[in-house]
Amino acid sequence: MNFVVLGGAGFIGSAFVRELNRRGIRPVVFDALTYAGRLENLKETDHVFVKGNVNDVKALDSLFSSHPPSVVVNFSAETHVDRSIYSPKDFVETNVLGVINVLEASRKYDFNYVHISTDEVYGDEECADEDSPLRPSSPYSASKASADLFVKAYVRTYGVKAIIVRPSNNYGPRQHVEKLIPKVIIRTLLNLPIPIYGDGKQERDWIFVEDTARIIADLIDKSQWKGEIYNLPGGNVYRNIDVVKTIGEIMGKEVKIRYVEDRPGHDRRYCMRTSLRYEVTPLREGLRRTVEWYLNNRWWWEPLINDNFFKEDVPWKVPNKASDGVNVATGR
Repeated sequence: MNFVVLGGAGFIGSAFVRELNRRGIRPVVFDALTYAGRLENLKETDHVFVKGNVNDVKALDSLFSSHPPSVVVNFSAETHVDRSIYSPKDFVETNVLGVINVLEASRKYDFNYVHISTDEVYGDEECADEDSPLRPSSPYSASKASADLFVKAYVRTYGVKAIIVRPSNNYGPRQHVEKLIPKVIIRTLLNLPIPIYGDGKQERDWIFVEDTARIIADLIDKSQWKGEIYNLPGGNVYRNIDVVKTIGEIMGKEVKIRYVEDRPGHDRRYCMRTSLRYEVTPLREGLRRTVEWYLNNRWWWEPLINDNFFKEDVPWKVPNKASDGVNVATGR
């Protein structure tokens, strides 16, 4: 199969590229190289790189005409909830309109489409299976839920061949420093306090990024491409505060915690059920591997650290565009 990986220079996308390489596949990577997409993430992988944005219809047309795919996996997305609270329109442009552009291309080029969604589309009211209603709470999750519905509509109306994959919280090497786990590792290493939203007792289900990449690759081999939805829970449900403390234990350092004002619409608990069977990495083992990677790869994250990283403002209240640096408080 010929693979095109949209957003393949990002955190989960680059892990998927490495998984394809392990299976003897050399994919085409399409990425705009915004703040979270970096060529450094693709170091030592075998791929063809094409720079471009899913919001650019001409760039997509050029991509698919030059590299006709049999499978397109779309990791392109704005993902940080705090950013979505400050600037919702940016999330609509990439997470909704960009997906529509890819769906239109699928009608023209007739490829199998893997749409990467999130557990956040279900909200926090119940433990969701694939048929549960969507109850998004933030502009980010609303944009992802909207995209999911467009995928389902294109399957029904136009006969597009697609599946929807909804992983729980991913973590692991090469995750941007604005996210919870790398932020805690780096700030603890630098003896900085860890701002925690609210009481820190929000529950998240964690899945190691390499597990996500492997499971998605396995799904591609067995899907019928009729709009199936696959939940990918990690089976590692922990409170945010307990994840933070576990990282400190692994690092052998005191974690300095500072509780800050909670963000609006902050979900308390994410929970999914799935009909799939797969093995996942236990959280403590995954955290150990993640901590080890960040400690041994300062070259990767040090360029992302600037003055904003040392501020302790509540990030959803202030501008935070690509040039502004990174968020500080811990949510997702």
